[in-house]
Amino acid sequence: MDSTSTRKLGFFFSDHHRWLLQHIQKRLRNHADAEDTAAETFCQMLGARVDPDSIQQPRAYLTVIARRLIFDRHRRRQLEQAYLEHLARLPEAVAPSAEEQLLLIEALVSIDEALDGLPAVVKATFLYSQLDGMHYADIAAKLQISERSVSRYMKQALRQCYLCEVQA
Repeated sequence: MDSTSTRKLGFFFSDHHRWLLQHIQKRLRNHADAEDTAAETFCQMLGARVDPDSIQQPRAYLTVIARRLIFDRHRRRQLEQAYLEHLARLPEAVAPSAEEQLLLIEALVSIDEALDGLPAVVKATFLYSQLDGMHYADIAAKLQISERSVSRYMKQALRQCYLCEVQA
């Protein structure tokens, strides 16, 4: 990145950071999360190598990125909460350690990100198979679909996971 681009991004950041931070903080009601989200918004813009001069509506552009990040944060927290509630119901003797819990949550978040964008039935099929260990016939009965659909959905989900792994 040359000095002109760096200077443009610096001006863009200084022109819009305060507004973006306030906008996000109204939604999240948490200053630390708002700061993290604002920083991540600009990081994503930087990673996309967007020329700030090409953005006709900077606030709308930043809002779209921030809204997606807020949604991802909310979805991740819901996933973590559901997992922690499941753990709380386990007998203490079989509950994973705190370190194992953290690793499992990170794995769940990675799976959730990999499956993002797939239809809900495809995600459910994959999760029933991989996390609950259900057989295709049981998944078909539970979701009221054919075993052939279960097989097709599993291929779709596994392909998506593979593509995410290749891109990483």
